[in-house]
Amino acid sequence: MNRRSLIKNLVWLIGASAFAPSCLNSSNQKTIGLKNIALETDDQILISEICETLIPKTDTPGAKDLNLPEFVLKMLDETLPKSDQKNIILGLKDFKAFVLKKSGKSYTDLEPKEKEAILLELETKRNKPAAAEKPIPESPLSLFYSAIKSQTLFAYTTSQYFMTKVNIYELVPGRYKVHFPIKNLKTV
Repeated sequence: MNRRSLIKNLVWLIGASAFAPSCLNSSNQKTIGLKNIALETDDQILISEICETLIPKTDTPGAKDLNLPEFVLKMLDETLPKSDQKNIILGLKDFKAFVLKKSGKSYTDLEPKEKEAILLELETKRNKPAAAEKPIPESPLSLFYSAIKSQTLFAYTTSQYFMTKVNIYELVPGRYKVHFPIKNLKTV
C-alpha cells in the first residue's frame, strides 16, 4: 500500500469517527445549550411536555410547534438570578417526585388528561390561601411551576403566531374613520 492511499484512508476514518456519534443518536428531541442551569436532555424534554400541556395543539399550533419550550429554557437560563435558578432545579426534582408519587409514572409517560390533572392539582395548591398569619415562603415546586407557566404564557402571547393570527397587533392604536355619522354621537 502506498503512503498516499494510507493517508487518504486515515483521513476518511478520522472524519467518519467524528461524524458517527451524531448519526447514532436515536433521540429526535432538540437540546439547548444552557450556560447557567445544568439540565439533562430528559429534563428539557420534561419542560417541553409541561409547556405543551399548558398550550396544547388543537386547531391552533401548540407550544412545541411555536418553539415555546426553547424560549422558556433560555429565559430561565439567562434572566433569573442564581438563587432562583437553584430553586428551579430543586423544583424540577420535586416535580418529578410529585408526579411519580401521584401516578407511579414519569410525566412524559402520562396521558394528556393525566398531565392536565397533575398541573391542575399544582395550580390549586399554589392558589390556596394560607391560614397562617406569617407569610410562608413558596416551595421550590411552586416556584418551578409558576416560572414555567408564566414564561410559557409570555412566550405564547408575544409569539409571531399570536400577534398575527389571534390578537392582531396594530402598530398605531385606533383607526382614523373618515365617515362617522352625527346621529351616532351621544349628547352630554
